[in-house]
Amino acid sequence: MSVTVDGDKTSSVPVRVRRILRGPEPERVPALIGTAVSLIGLLDIAAGVFPRFRASRVHALAEVLPGTLGPLSAAVSLCAGVLLLLVAHGLKRHKRRAWRAVVLLLPLGAVAQFVWRHSVLGSLLSLALLALLLRHRDQFAALPDPRSRWRALANFVVMGAGSLALGLVVVSAHPRRVVGDPSLTDRLEHVLLGLVGVEGPVAYTHDVDWTVGYSLGALGTLTTLTTLYLALRPEHPAARLTDEDEVRLRALLDRHGGRDSLGHFALRHDKGVVFSPSGKAAVCYRVVSGVMLASGDPIGDVEAWPGAIERFMDEARAHSWTPAVMGCSETGGQVWTRETGLDALELGDEAVIDVDAFSLSGRAMRNVRQMVKRIERNGYTTRVRRVRDLSDTELDLVRRAAADWRGTDTERGFSMALGRIGAPGDGDAVIATAHLTDPDGSDGPYGDLKAMIHFVPWGPDGMSLELMRRDRSADPGMNELLIVAALQAAPTLDIRRVSLNFAMFRSTLARGERIGAGPVLRLWRGLLLFLSRWFQIESLYKFNAKFQPRWEPRFVVYRTGRDLPRIGLAAMQAEGFLSLALPRPFARRRPARTPRPCAHVVPPRGSREHEVSAA
Repeated sequence: MSVTVDGDKTSSVPVRVRRILRGPEPERVPALIGTAVSLIGLLDIAAGVFPRFRASRVHALAEVLPGTLGPLSAAVSLCAGVLLLLVAHGLKRHKRRAWRAVVLLLPLGAVAQFVWRHSVLGSLLSLALLALLLRHRDQFAALPDPRSRWRALANFVVMGAGSLALGLVVVSAHPRRVVGDPSLTDRLEHVLLGLVGVEGPVAYTHDVDWTVGYSLGALGTLTTLTTLYLALRPEHPAARLTDEDEVRLRALLDRHGGRDSLGHFALRHDKGVVFSPSGKAAVCYRVVSGVMLASGDPIGDVEAWPGAIERFMDEARAHSWTPAVMGCSETGGQVWTRETGLDALELGDEAVIDVDAFSLSGRAMRNVRQMVKRIERNGYTTRVRRVRDLSDTELDLVRRAAADWRGTDTERGFSMALGRIGAPGDGDAVIATAHLTDPDGSDGPYGDLKAMIHFVPWGPDGMSLELMRRDRSADPGMNELLIVAALQAAPTLDIRRVSLNFAMFRSTLARGERIGAGPVLRLWRGLLLFLSRWFQIESLYKFNAKFQPRWEPRFVVYRTGRDLPRIGLAAMQAEGFLSLALPRPFARRRPARTPRPCAHVVPPRGSREHEVSAA
């Protein structure tokens, strides 16, 4: 029966059959091909490792091939399989260079499989996949990721370990042709020597010596060449904020910075930026493990946000990065989801205090009030000033104290941390310090300075908490003392609103402890309490709640649910809580200090290390 599928007539062919005939959607092709390339790579590795399997139909043809082609083909098949596995992930991310590499490797692997294993089917599969790659080559146009030469060291470690393990399999894959009974130590020695092209202690019968030797030599050569390529290729560092970008961002913050309390954190120097076509809005981001991570709302005029968001998405598509936004407001989440089709999920709440409504009186503030009074009786005094009012000597002292009081070697923070104090242009920032003069007249290395908190500007009448540090020898409660001092001094600085920390999953913790909470909510709260042993989610929420703030919800914007684990890991890397980078051998290490049991450490604003004392 004749039917017209694409014409005016209604086709009688079932929809499912038509979909099969049309083939996969073009945007799904890279993921399918990437998976298929991984399977072909495993087949090539298996073809190179395990003994020869001759097909009777091509047995006569194989007999007329030169004898040395067999062992060489085994080594080529092994190397092609390893390289295909390495570039398969790049294919799934639409990378153009991965496509070029696979187009060269597939024919090589097909020929090697035919010569060594005489496998017609294996060769045809590789060639069919090659034809599919050539047909859909327009789907592989993504630009390279930022890279550095430190990946060469990572490649050497990973490839070296993989070559060692695979070499043991190669040496042990011919048990009937091994002379004697070599021990595991002998086999390991044979692999290590074979990787550098030297014959080892294990002996074989027939021509297996050549096959094993070529295979081990190929693995060693592959490890060396890939490491040299990564070490010698030019570096392409991640985008950084240029001086011109910073000037443009500060101009936007001067005009529209009062909308989002996280706006000033866009000035971190480890962020890149894309501007809208009109230049009236911008989105700042950082790329971590293939995730293009923006933080907070776009900067600038709300009417120009869609243009900046479109540029952000274009950049993500050009590099095949996973787009994500951490900590945007409800308004920002609505614009992001409307303009991009992404989804949003409530991540937590930001604690915001209205200065005019803040008071230490009342039963709710009893614990804070008593703690502040007790610390003041112990002789502590506070000073709250703009950073521009500090002298150079005082500013240098504060910087050195903040660096020394940091509890970890890693400077944490991304979405809600600036990473610097007193930089040019940050004179409007506010710093509150606590001081104590010892009765015997002897002060510490930073004089009478015992603790500090640092706020960045939030528009013309607000400030946002950026950093909290304290001397471990100071009394517990320094953070409460300084926050109260900053709130009480805020009117003299023309500050009307103060943003404190960001509490992740606050609503779950709050609702889960109420009477009538359901079993699912209680289970979710129990999981958060368990995770608080490491991330102190509950402690940060309770610390914020002491000051009776109003809670502003914050959201994470993502593409699909499958991306959430990857986005979470990227966010932890960006914030400094998880490091996948190799340690640098010549990096200067900070001297270890003996902590004193006066406070426990909590990350500030969900990102930077924060010491929250017990009430």
